[in-house]
Amino acid sequence: MFGLCIIFLSTSVFAFGSSYGLMFIARGLQGMGSAFADTAGLAMIADRYTNEYERTKALGIALAFISFGSLVAPPFGGIVYQYFGKELPFITLAFIALFDGCLLLIIMQPVRIERTVLKTQGNLPKGTPIHRLLMDPYIAICAGCLTVANVSLAFLEPTISNWMSKSMKATNAQEGLVWLPAFLPHLAGVITTIKLADKYPSKQWLMAAVGLAIEGGSCFLIPFCTNFIALMIPISILCYGIALVDTAILPTMGFLVDTRHVSVYGSVYAIADISYSLAYALGPIVAGGLVDTIKFVGLNIVMTLITLGYVPVMYLLRHCYNVERPQNRELPPLKTDSVDHSFDQDDYASVKSYPGYEQNSTIKGESNHHHRQQFHHPIDPTNQYNYQSASTYEQDGKLLTQRTDYAY
Repeated sequence: MFGLCIIFLSTSVFAFGSSYGLMFIARGLQGMGSAFADTAGLAMIADRYTNEYERTKALGIALAFISFGSLVAPPFGGIVYQYFGKELPFITLAFIALFDGCLLLIIMQPVRIERTVLKTQGNLPKGTPIHRLLMDPYIAICAGCLTVANVSLAFLEPTISNWMSKSMKATNAQEGLVWLPAFLPHLAGVITTIKLADKYPSKQWLMAAVGLAIEGGSCFLIPFCTNFIALMIPISILCYGIALVDTAILPTMGFLVDTRHVSVYGSVYAIADISYSLAYALGPIVAGGLVDTIKFVGLNIVMTLITLGYVPVMYLLRHCYNVERPQNRELPPLKTDSVDHSFDQDDYASVKSYPGYEQNSTIKGESNHHHRQQFHHPIDPTNQYNYQSASTYEQDGKLLTQRTDYAY
């Protein structure tokens, strides 16, 4: 809500401001408002949807509308600016932000009441500090992936309009409309990732890697387009690749927080927002300098090398999915090769309720003077999880040991 209020204020300043200093302040305020709104919004989604499929679907829908705003804004702004001046598009966006804030106040009231009760009872969980999350290698790789995935758009947006006007004699409306068809491929990428993630949940790193490769190929094709219509094709392919990356990585970051830290998502999605912002902060500065030095073709070759160069790094994420989510406790960092966890009695309920659970039990007498029950969880490369338990107890004057194997 606070972020939307800041966006309303900054967008209003854009509408009526005319000096460079005022525009600079408004741009800074807009960035701060977006950080509050994006981080809190993604964290709320992750908090409400604990099921992996439902969370991926909800985050995918959110990403689709984030991209809808990013891709529709250029044609909307270009057309409205050309025919109605600069004030109208900003006034429209300001009131959309205000309306969204009012809806948020109504919809999130039960959540605020729930948080207040938990805080009063002292049961409100405390999240992992952001600096500790950044030290997690898996989260750091995900953050780097988000930055690299958005480098292409961050570099293209401030440079492609000037290139189009020089090479194609494009109008302001055409410079904006070239982004509009890309929303449909982006939506298709979101849907594709949601379906594949449901079927292959441990392969989301591969989906993100494929998305980066698609981005690299499309960046290479852009400077060779000679007309407005042809340019829409590689841009659409580019946005499809970005959708694969974002829709796979954001749920993965939530999963990593659940399994390796504390299930409070504000910090991890703040890292995601910082990753986006880093790309867009460096974009105008770096891209402008590169265009002056190596021209627009060279800029796209650099983007291709950056995105393709990060693809092998994604292979390091292949083990991060090989763990079941515990309840209300923080896990130590995982190894990259193998994992060996011991589960206590409190974890038994979550293990037993896992879909596809099977049980085989045998009882035999053994001499043992201690009563214990332990669950052992080795993770092997085939992703076949096996659980074993041993429980010793006394029955009819005899010590009996029950051994139970669990597999799913």
